[in-house]
Amino acid sequence: MRLETAGCKVVLFLHRVPFTQYWYSFFFLQPTSFHFLLSNLHPHIHHYMKNKRDCIRWIVATWFGSGLLPKAPGTWGSLAAIPFAYMISVYTVPYVFISATVALFLFGIGVSNSIEKSARKKDPGFIVVDEVVGQWIALFPLPFLYKCTNQYSFPYFLISLIATAFIAFRIFDIWKPWPIRHLEQSIPGGLGIMLDDVIAGFYALIITSAFTAGILFIRNTLVF
Repeated sequence: MRLETAGCKVVLFLHRVPFTQYWYSFFFLQPTSFHFLLSNLHPHIHHYMKNKRDCIRWIVATWFGSGLLPKAPGTWGSLAAIPFAYMISVYTVPYVFISATVALFLFGIGVSNSIEKSARKKDPGFIVVDEVVGQWIALFPLPFLYKCTNQYSFPYFLISLIATAFIAFRIFDIWKPWPIRHLEQSIPGGLGIMLDDVIAGFYALIITSAFTAGILFIRNTLVF
C-alpha cells in the first residue's frame, strides 16, 4: 500500500510539471490540453484543435510541436527528425526506414493539405513534416552503415553521418536549387509542401551516400 501511495504521489507530481503535461497531452491525444500548452507558441491554436483527429494532424504536421518553436521551424523539425531516424535504423531492418519514410510522405500530403486549408495560409512555417521526410531521406544510408560497422566504430561514424546529413539537407532546403523552387511555387496544396523538401532530401542523399561509401572504404582499407 505504501508503495502504491508513493507511486501515485510521483505520478501526480509529474503531471503537474508543465513539460510532463506537454508530452502527456501528446500521448493521450487530449485536444484541450494540447492547444492550452501550445497557446504561447501558436496563439490561435484553439481554433484548430477540436477533436482527436485534429490533434493527430497537428502532432504529425508540427512533428510533436517542434514546428511551433520560435525562429527557424524547419531547422527544429530537421533536428527533431534525427532521433526517430536513429531508432528506426538501429532497431529494425534497413528497408523499414525507407518504408516508414514513404508512409510518412503520403500521410504528410494529406495532413499538410488539411492544415494549410484550415490555417488559410500557403505553406505555413509550422508545418515541418516535410522537413522530417527530407531529413530522413538524407539519412537513408544510416541503417546500412549500422549493419556494416561494429559497435565500437559505429558511434564515431554515426555522428559524422548525422552532421553531414543535417547540414547538407538544410543547405539544399534553404538554397532551393532547380527544380525545388519551381515545384514549391507551381504545385499547390500538401503535395507542393512535401515535394520540394523530398527533392532537397535526395540532393542531400547524394552527399551522404558518397560520404558513407567513403567511410566504408576507409574502414575496410584501414580495418577500423
